[in-house]
Amino acid sequence: MSTATHVAIRVRVDPVACDAYGYCAELLPERVSLDEWGYPIVDGSPVPAGLVDLATRAAAECPRRAFHLERVTDRR
Repeated sequence: MSTATHVAIRVRVDPVACDAYGYCAELLPERVSLDEWGYPIVDGSPVPAGLVDLATRAAAECPRRAFHLERVTDRR
């Protein structure tokens, strides 16, 4: 029996570091929305392969370095 390993990229926001600049939502509106105060809301779902470059750019351009990408590995 073989076990396949699937690697996914998810976005995460450090709410303490975030100052609500909103760059992440501008660059990645498919995965980031803003609350009424301008802070990002992410749902934790995997980022599709076609959006990984934009997610990487959003993380790189976050002025407070509060927007992170994390690799999540699961076995199927």
